[in-house]
Amino acid sequence: MSTILDIAKLAGVAKSTVSRYLNGGSVGEATKKKIEQAIKETGYSPNPFAQSLKAKKTNIIGTIVPRLDSYASSQTLIGIDEQLKKMNYQMLISNTSQSLEREIESIYSFANQKMAGIILLATEITDQHIQAFESVKVPVLLIGQEHEDFHSLIHDDFHAGYAMGRYVLEKGYRKIAYLGVTERDISVGVKRKQGFKKAIQEVADCDVRFYETLFNIPAAQESAKEIIDEFQPAIFVCATDNIALGVLKASYSEGITIPEDLAVTGFGGYDVTGIIHPGITTAKFFYKEAGESAARHIVGLVNERNVEKLTVSKFEIIERESVDNLFKRPL
Repeated sequence: MSTILDIAKLAGVAKSTVSRYLNGGSVGEATKKKIEQAIKETGYSPNPFAQSLKAKKTNIIGTIVPRLDSYASSQTLIGIDEQLKKMNYQMLISNTSQSLEREIESIYSFANQKMAGIILLATEITDQHIQAFESVKVPVLLIGQEHEDFHSLIHDDFHAGYAMGRYVLEKGYRKIAYLGVTERDISVGVKRKQGFKKAIQEVADCDVRFYETLFNIPAAQESAKEIIDEFQPAIFVCATDNIALGVLKASYSEGITIPEDLAVTGFGGYDVTGIIHPGITTAKFFYKEAGESAARHIVGLVNERNVEKLTVSKFEIIERESVDNLFKRPL
């Protein structure tokens, strides 16, 4: 692999002259031609990442993600990356493995590495986050959580929860287990549940119980087994598709047939929910498109353009086999 020193030797100029040329500095026309010829002969390709870090203004967007093994995260990152490339920007990812301490460290680290902007796929916003955002003086965009002081892109969790509630009630279900997550996660843990609660408050004779579990499938499976034994609901409304998959596993292990004995719904629209049988009815969020929007917004902020403080991404109820269609009731 050729280096700047190889180019300098071949062109008969100083290494600093080649570096100045590659970084857009002033170089005489004759020298410029020598360097260009040397680059052509060696096939030298400058490292855009290294060039960007040396520049006064980089074209790198630092993106902080709580976990990489999440469908929502991976699809969002794909959208961000593809859109940034179209705009001649690059993405650098920091995976925090759901550690808030590492998340805060990544914010400061990205700022020290002269990132042009920072995108945070947030699960919660603490006082430490706010202090970090205010300290680093770098444009910040939140995805998944909303804060009035910072630019945010969120999914329409409240209305998705409401729409799912209406859907379940219209199918005739009245004995319902809502299996959610910690309320520290405002979007998934609070807003989806609030939307669902609003829907069930609009009808009478509902027996609804609310439970919490973790985001992963094994934890949801264990929670579902306990709920089935204790409550015997007609349907599980799950705050994520992974939780719904855990409920499916618990049902199969208990000899329960979906949807004849027990119905299940989720939120997310993960690809797997349409591949398995029975397919899971879900509120689909458009993660890749949200990532594309986030990329456009952070580049807008980097270039000091006007960007909406809050952007709400769309959703769609996808109806599949995990909910029985035999008991439809008008509301």
